[in-house]
Amino acid sequence: MLKGIVLSNISNLYKVEVNNKVYDCNARGIFKNNEISPVSGDLVEIDITDEEKNAGVITKIEERKNYIKRPKMANLSQIVFVISMKLPKPDMELLDKQLAYAEFMGIKPVICLNKIDLEKEEKINHIYEIYTKIGYTVIKTDAKDKIGVVELKKHLNNNITAFSGNSGVGKSSLINALLKENITEEGLISKKNKRGKNTTTQVKLYKIDENSYIADTPGFSTFDINEIEKKDLAKFFKEFNQYIAYCEYGDCSHIKEENCGIKKALEENEISKERYERYCKIYENMKEKDY
Repeated sequence: MLKGIVLSNISNLYKVEVNNKVYDCNARGIFKNNEISPVSGDLVEIDITDEEKNAGVITKIEERKNYIKRPKMANLSQIVFVISMKLPKPDMELLDKQLAYAEFMGIKPVICLNKIDLEKEEKINHIYEIYTKIGYTVIKTDAKDKIGVVELKKHLNNNITAFSGNSGVGKSSLINALLKENITEEGLISKKNKRGKNTTTQVKLYKIDENSYIADTPGFSTFDINEIEKKDLAKFFKEFNQYIAYCEYGDCSHIKEENCGIKKALEENEISKERYERYCKIYENMKEKDY
């Protein structure tokens, strides 16, 4: 019996890496009975069925540190949220949803501002300063000219890292630059509507070095945070958390109430007005879904 990590799943045939060797594995029927199936990132035990053909069967899934339902992945320690500065334009509401989700899941987020060659430095620095002030790691990159790639790679050591963001933001280009190989397919930008066309259809882990893997994940046209209850949303806006205790009401939504700690912090410029406005929008959208 050997232990390994699931790299990918195509039509229920799992690529499992064991001691730098990759085996094609099926999963035992017992997993279906228990309504669980292996996903990329799972640590598993396998039995070898044919050494010459590198074939095996997954017999056990180790306890997961975490599990993301969409796209399906396990044991992530880090998510790099890639934001395109232009073509497509930055989707800041999506970023804030993603950051809230990462906080909720207890997964370290890294923000990557990509395509910096296409935007004015003033706008790039504005976004950079908002999120570094909060305490997030923010890296400026240009995948095509390899700017920021070395710095980004340092943050990937000893992590299972997913790359997330809308299609066309440059996830695949960054991964190719990190791997120094053209392994992932480039996202295509529609000239008609300047939106990314999704090209990645499955989660696949790529090994950088020992104990370091990166994942190219399907592009998100939406990002569902329904696992977070709207009453708890402010807790996962990292910089809001310290001010919640100063709210007069325990069930404060931080929007319409008076004597709200977060709104007072906003008035005193302790938190970003842009982030607060996006919080309100996300909260109201969650509220509408409750009806």
